[in-house]
Amino acid sequence: MADGFETESRKLLGRLRDLMAGDDPGQARLDKITRLVAGSMGCEVCSIYLFRDDETLELCATEGLKSEAVHQTRMKLGEGLVGRVARRRQIVNTADAPSARGFRYMPETGEEIFSSFLGVPIQRLGDSLGVLVVQSKEAREFSSDEVYALEVVAMVLAEMTELGAFVGEGAALSARHSQPVMLRATAAQEGAAEGHVWLHEPRVVVVNPIAEDPHREMERLMSAVDELRVGVDKMLAMAQHDKDQAQVLEAYRMFANSKGWMRRMQEDISRGLSAEAAVEKEQSLARGRIGQSKDNYLRERLADLDDLSNRLLRILTGQGKNTGAEMPSDPILIARNIGPGELLEYGRALKGIVLEEGSVGSHAAIVARALAIPLVVNAPRITTEALNGDHIMVDGDQGIVHLRPDDTIVNAFRDKIAMQAEAQTRYASIRERTATTRCGKTVGMFMNAGLMADLPSLQSSGAEGVGLFRTELQFLVRNQMPRRSELVSIYARVLDAAQDKRVVFRTLDIGSDKVLPYMRPTDEPNPALGWRAIRVGLDKPGVLRMQLQALIRAADGRPLTVMFPFIAQYEEYTSARAEVDKALERERKLGHPLPSKLEVGAMLETPSIAFASRRFFEEVDFLSIGGNDLKQFFFAADRENERVRRRYDTLNVSFLSLIEQIVERCRETNTPVSFCGEDAGRPVEALAIAAIGVHNLSMRPASIGPVKSLLLRSDLDAVRKVITDARERGDMSVRPALMEHLAQSGSAD
Repeated sequence: MADGFETESRKLLGRLRDLMAGDDPGQARLDKITRLVAGSMGCEVCSIYLFRDDETLELCATEGLKSEAVHQTRMKLGEGLVGRVARRRQIVNTADAPSARGFRYMPETGEEIFSSFLGVPIQRLGDSLGVLVVQSKEAREFSSDEVYALEVVAMVLAEMTELGAFVGEGAALSARHSQPVMLRATAAQEGAAEGHVWLHEPRVVVVNPIAEDPHREMERLMSAVDELRVGVDKMLAMAQHDKDQAQVLEAYRMFANSKGWMRRMQEDISRGLSAEAAVEKEQSLARGRIGQSKDNYLRERLADLDDLSNRLLRILTGQGKNTGAEMPSDPILIARNIGPGELLEYGRALKGIVLEEGSVGSHAAIVARALAIPLVVNAPRITTEALNGDHIMVDGDQGIVHLRPDDTIVNAFRDKIAMQAEAQTRYASIRERTATTRCGKTVGMFMNAGLMADLPSLQSSGAEGVGLFRTELQFLVRNQMPRRSELVSIYARVLDAAQDKRVVFRTLDIGSDKVLPYMRPTDEPNPALGWRAIRVGLDKPGVLRMQLQALIRAADGRPLTVMFPFIAQYEEYTSARAEVDKALERERKLGHPLPSKLEVGAMLETPSIAFASRRFFEEVDFLSIGGNDLKQFFFAADRENERVRRRYDTLNVSFLSLIEQIVERCRETNTPVSFCGEDAGRPVEALAIAAIGVHNLSMRPASIGPVKSLLLRSDLDAVRKVITDARERGDMSVRPALMEHLAQSGSAD
C-alpha cells in the first residue's frame, strides 16, 4: 500500500476528527462529513443512509444527490444496492450501478447519472447501523485502497453514531439507547419481572476512534497484545491437566498469535485509527463476514475471536468488568451467554435474565428454573441495545423483552404482575390442603429441585415431597468432577431439609444439551438421540457407582428413592439395578448402614419403554413419565427448535392416548406412576393428565398453587368424559372441548 495513500487516509481521518470536535448540530455534522469524504476521494457523491427501524433505511445526508431527497428517500432492507449492502453486510463495488443486480432507480435523488457505486456497511459489533456510499460519473471500480479507506470512515461513523454525535435539531435521528425497544425472543423460564439492566459483561466504549500519532498507537497495540498473549499462556499452563479446556485455549492462542489479525489492525492504525478502534473494526468485520454463518465451527471460532477482542479492548481502555457501577436493587441480568456457575454466583438476587444466545435446555435455563427466575433467550442485539441501569421488563411467559418501555407498556405490564401476585396470595390460602377434586380423587403434588436453594420451597409451596431431584446440577456448576465425600454431604443435606418427605434422586442425566465443563464433547449430529443419561452411566460406570455409593451413605439408614433417566429398554434397567445391588453389598461389607427402605424406579421418556414386557413393569418400584422428552420423541419434534416445538400439543388425542396406555399397564401391575415435566405445571394440561389416571404430578414449586387450585374446582370424571368424547368425534386435540367445559362449569379462572 503506497505511503502517499496512507498519508491521505490519515489526513482524511484527521479532518474528520476536527469536524467531530466542533459544536455543529447533528445534521450539520452529517452534511459536512459527506462533503469531506466526497472531496477526499475525488467523487461527485457521498451519501449516508442510517436505519430508522430494523427494516428501513433512510437517506440522512448527501453530497451530490438532490438535497430535497434527504430524510425523504427510504428503502427496505435488501431493496436496491444500498439495501443489499445492509442486508448482507457486504461491500458492493461496481462500475455500472444501473445494470447491477438489485439496482433500484429512485428518481427523487437524481442518482441515475452516476455509474460507479461503492457501498460499505456501517456496523458495530454485529449491530448494523447503516450504509456509507460514494458514487461517480466515471465508470470504474474503486481500488482496494479506496475500499479500505471507506471502511475505516464507516467504522468511525459507527462509533460516532453510537456516541450520539449525529443527534440534534434537523437530523431527525434519535439518540441511541434512549428509545423504547421491544424484542421477541424465546421463553425459557416462565414468570414476569420488572427491574433495571445489569450487564454481565459491561460494554467497552471507544471514545477516541481517531488517533494523531500512529507510532504511539502501534506501541499501545503491541504492548496490549503482548499482555493478552501472556494471559492466554498462563491460562493454558493452568489448564494442561484438562484436555478440553486446553483445546479451547489453544484456539485462543492461535487467534492471539495470528499474523493476519495483527497485520490488519496495524494497517487500520496506519490509516489513522486508534488502537482500540482498530481492534473493534476487525471484530465488527469478522462478525459481518461469518456471524450469520450456519457452520457451528465458524460460529464457535467467532465467539473465540469476540472474547479475545473484548479482552484486548479492556486492556487498551482500562475498562474492566469492575466499572465501579453498583448493581441495582432489582437487577435484570443481560448477557450474551452465561455458565451455570456464574449464574449461581448471582443467585436469587436477580429478578430476571435475558440472554442474546442460549436455548430452553441450556445449563443457564436449568439453573434459572431451579431458582424460579424468569428467563428469556435468543433476544437479538440485547447486549448492544441495553445499558446498565436501563428500565426493563421481562415477560418469561411470552418470551418478550421491553427495554426502556413507555408508560402504556409499563402500566399494562404492572397490571399483569399485580394479577399474578394476587393469584399467589390466593394459592397460599390452599397451601396446606390436599389436592382432592370434586369427584373425591386425590392428586399428589410434588416439586422438582436440583439445588439446595430449592429446598425451602418444599414447605412454602405446599409440595408433598420432591418428585425429581436433578443430581446433574451439582456436576454442571463445577469445573471438575466432585468427590464422593462432597456428594455424600450434599445428598445428606437434601434429605435433612426434606424432613422425612420423599425425595426422588435421579441419577446423572448428562449428554444431549447438558455437557459437563470437564467432559469431552461427543460432537454427535443429534445429541438428544445419542450418548446420554443412563447410556453414559452404563458405558462409563465409575461415576454411576460413585453416585450410588454417595446416595446410600447420605441416607444413613433412612429411606432412599433412586430413579434412572432415559431407560429405553428393559435390559438397561436390569443393568442399572444390578449396579445398585453391587453398591449395597459393598456398603454392607464396609459396615455402613443401609437404607431402611429402598425404591428404585425409572423415567419413561421414550415410546419404546411404554411397550416393554410386563416383567419390566413388575420389576420397577415406580415409573415417572418424563413428559418433555417423551413428547419430543413421540412427535419427532426437537424441543430446542422453535419452528416445531410449539407445533404439537400435549392435549393432542394421540399423545394422551399413549399416556393412557401407560397408566393402564401400570394399573395391571400395581406400579406407581407419576408425570414430571413442564406440562405437569400447566393447570389445564395437568388436569387432563390427572383425568386419564396419573395421580402424582411433579413440577416447579411456583406451579403447585395454580395446578392445585384448578384440581380442587374440577371433577376428573367429567373431564375424562370430555376427553373420551373428543377422541370419539375424531378431534385432533381435546383442548377446545376442555376449555369450553371449564368455562361452562365455572372452573376456569
